[in-house]
Amino acid sequence: MNTNSTQNKRSHFDRIRIGSFYLLLIIVFTFYILRLFNLQVINGNDYLIRADENRRREVNIQTQRGIIFDRNGIVLARNIASYNVTITPALLPGDESAVQEIYRKLSQLIHLPVNSGQINDQTVRLYKPCESNFGITQIVYIADTNAPYNPEPIKCNIDENIARIIQENSADWPGVSIQVIPIRDYPTGVLTADVIGFLGPIPAAQIDKYQQLGFDQNRDKIGYAGVEASLNDLLMGKNGKRVIERDVAGQDIRDLETPIDPVAGNNIYLTIDTRLQKIAQEALISSINELNRVAGTVKSTSGAVIAINPKTGEILALVSYPSYENNRMARLIPAYYYQQLSQDPNRPLFNRAISGEFPPGSVFKLSTGIGVMNERVVAPEFQIKDPGKITVNQKFSVNDPGTPRDYVCWEATGHGLVDFIHSIAWSCDVYYYKVSGGYQDEVPQGLGIVRLAQYARALGYGQISGIELPGEASGLVPDPDWKRIYLGETWATGDTYIASMGQGFVLATPLQVLMAFATLANDGKYIKPTIIKQVSDSTGKVIRPNQPVLVRDITKDKVIETFDANQFATGTKKIVESWVIALAKQGMRMVVEPGGTASKEFEGFDQKIQSAGKTGTAEYCDNLAQAKNLCRPGNWPAHAWYAGYAPYNDPEIAVVAFVYSGNEGSTISAPIVQKVLEGYFDLKSIDSSANTGGTP
Repeated sequence: MNTNSTQNKRSHFDRIRIGSFYLLLIIVFTFYILRLFNLQVINGNDYLIRADENRRREVNIQTQRGIIFDRNGIVLARNIASYNVTITPALLPGDESAVQEIYRKLSQLIHLPVNSGQINDQTVRLYKPCESNFGITQIVYIADTNAPYNPEPIKCNIDENIARIIQENSADWPGVSIQVIPIRDYPTGVLTADVIGFLGPIPAAQIDKYQQLGFDQNRDKIGYAGVEASLNDLLMGKNGKRVIERDVAGQDIRDLETPIDPVAGNNIYLTIDTRLQKIAQEALISSINELNRVAGTVKSTSGAVIAINPKTGEILALVSYPSYENNRMARLIPAYYYQQLSQDPNRPLFNRAISGEFPPGSVFKLSTGIGVMNERVVAPEFQIKDPGKITVNQKFSVNDPGTPRDYVCWEATGHGLVDFIHSIAWSCDVYYYKVSGGYQDEVPQGLGIVRLAQYARALGYGQISGIELPGEASGLVPDPDWKRIYLGETWATGDTYIASMGQGFVLATPLQVLMAFATLANDGKYIKPTIIKQVSDSTGKVIRPNQPVLVRDITKDKVIETFDANQFATGTKKIVESWVIALAKQGMRMVVEPGGTASKEFEGFDQKIQSAGKTGTAEYCDNLAQAKNLCRPGNWPAHAWYAGYAPYNDPEIAVVAFVYSGNEGSTISAPIVQKVLEGYFDLKSIDSSANTGGTP
């Protein structure tokens, strides 16, 4: 009985155990079935995509950036080879002693230690090729962990001879190779840096944009200044692409898609003549150095010179001083050098030629002059009395009793009786005071600031020109509305007087001054300035020739707003009469003739080629002058200007020279323009002789 009971209990226990085992099997199989169903059915497509991504690798093939030339084919920016030493961890020998032998020999050549630095999660995250303090062993360890079949740069930008030695030993040093990458080189360096600019890494804010265009944020660069920036889209080209299959170790097996070849960037020929650029730069620096030498102190440290063909708008030279060495930024932008440039009070990164806004002084009188003549404020032959000083009742409104204020001429004793063309030739301040703001019964109704602003803007002041360079400033042509809005003040009588001669609130860039004179030299035709001669593709085919763009002809296009006696716009517009411009040109011609303000400086040149121009001396008081305690009433510091063109009867070139704190335009800036004009015609003669087979 007991035996049977025991057997029954054992049999019952066995059934429970077997049942539990089967139940466990059912649960396990059910789990795996559900898991497989989840992996293969529910999420199968997702995992298939991931697996496909693991075996696919997209390789971005770098393109070649376009080359920049001057108008004569001189290279201004090009791509040169830079050599990097790379190691592919998976291709190194299996014998550790052989690997260490390779490291030692390589270390002696490239001066990189075999071992240096501690590996941890933080240092690995911060690691950047060629920018770390790691030794060869540590760099290879990181590369082996991430992608053993990818060549890892361990030393960048090595000497070409060292690269050749390493290449010759590649058979004995498996895994070690030379990577050749293009970097930008600027053969003319500081001479054209303000025009050409430099490259830098893709900014974080633009990464998405350039990634969509197929560029690599860790390798590709974009322009940061000059035409490298403004014409970046033309120069960059388009990267190529390969889609390849790789195994689990990361080794490439085959192409999965037809490779897309890179498209090289376009080549750009600028209008700049490097030879004239050098003449202009040397003339500017020489004039500044001589000014400082004579003064026995540093009076001036900066300036700008621009030359243009007034008929085509082609910029022949564009100099901003001081400048910088863009070759120092060819591979990367050194933090210390960029900081040095940024903190320099002379602002070498600042392009004064197009971005500097300064009071133009007497060169601005041509705007006032053509307005006075075109509005018949006075007749051309009408003679204004210049006693050297006049006293005007300064008013802020019609009912304001006013405050007497003196306005003086640069010639303390005055110029006597002055007509229009002599007001230009002698740069008579009192003439422009009277005709702009009116003066007693002599000039009952002056031009006024509202009408003056119309003529200034017609010549290009107060607006950007659209030149293909970044950072162009618009300058300022003030009027009562501007003063009320931005200064919260009413326009005063004296504001018109000083604005008429380019002082007070008036600001202009050297390019704007040049464009005003180029327009007058070109008989009223404002041609858009350009620095692009032509654009060609990588095969040399011209895809964009330069075509002069006529913005306006002020003698035919109605660009001058008309106003009634209360200075309200009538809604109609008019042109500038041709005879007005002809008179202005006649006055500018007299500037370089005997008795003119620049006659001495152009005496020798004028015997060979007739020119015309205008001097300018513009008082200023900025933060630099205030820091030096130079802003003293009646004796403020002044900028030096001169703008001129030649030949007088058929202008081929117009030039402006600006010297910061240069004092006299006639003695400081006029000689610069004279040298540039002379250099232009000398070069023209040399080129003509070369083309005809003659002897220069």
